[in-house]
Amino acid sequence: MGASLATSAVQAQDSTAEAQGSAVDVRTAPAALPGQLPHIEDPQNIAPRDARELTQLFFRRLETLDEGTHAYQYARNTLIEMNLSLVRYAARRFRNRGDDMDDIMQVGTIGLIKAIDRYDLSRDVEFTTLAIPYITGEMKRFFRDTTWDVRVPRRLQELRVDLARANEKLSGRLGRDPKVAELAEELGISEDEVLEGQVAANGYNASSIDVTISDDGNETPLADLIGERDPDMDLVEDLYTLKPLLEQLDERDRHLLELRFGQEMTQAQIGSELGISQMHTSRLLSRALARLREGMLDQA
Repeated sequence: MGASLATSAVQAQDSTAEAQGSAVDVRTAPAALPGQLPHIEDPQNIAPRDARELTQLFFRRLETLDEGTHAYQYARNTLIEMNLSLVRYAARRFRNRGDDMDDIMQVGTIGLIKAIDRYDLSRDVEFTTLAIPYITGEMKRFFRDTTWDVRVPRRLQELRVDLARANEKLSGRLGRDPKVAELAEELGISEDEVLEGQVAANGYNASSIDVTISDDGNETPLADLIGERDPDMDLVEDLYTLKPLLEQLDERDRHLLELRFGQEMTQAQIGSELGISQMHTSRLLSRALARLREGMLDQA
């Protein structure tokens, strides 16, 4: 993929050069001395075909220079400026995303700089083959990190894209929306991962609770339509969990709990009812409640 993009970039650059009459806009000093680099006054205006040839020359010289020297900085900076056309080419793919092109160019330039710093002439690979993937990679990373309203892990951001593609593919094949199991099989992942990706996708776009929604001509704030947590639901869940645990108690303990919490009798009244002391009643109740508490914690 990176190689094909690089080839397209080269072809686009050559087309630009031909449209400009293949004029070489290299303003150099008199012929450079051996071991020296030509002085280029305006690297960004060099015709792309000539920029590729000069790029190789500057890379060969860069390998012999010490970092931090004026000559090294000149060679490196000139390489960056000469190859900014690659960044402009890659940025065209994202011009309809609605983002500021200046921002896209900046992050693309970061990718270009990384490619320059990591390029190795000994591998005999065209510089554009390495540079284009670095440039587009930085741009894609920029969109991943800035276009989500709710920040989610990068793994889930990428899974959202995979799910969208798989959903489109399967919908066309099946004539309906695919099921979770079908998406999982298509992507070779578990159903839990599919569900996790679908939930995470909700974070791509978020709405303010102050936004209004039209309902029969009436503008209603979204906040008025959002339900609140009902504490009684927790009670229902607790009672549902408690029921089988109560059935495991012996009849005496269930009777004690009925007197204490069903009929709301005091421990003294229960002791009098059963002919036992209040202290004994308290111990029996504590033991029964401890068993229930332990059982509920085990199921939590």
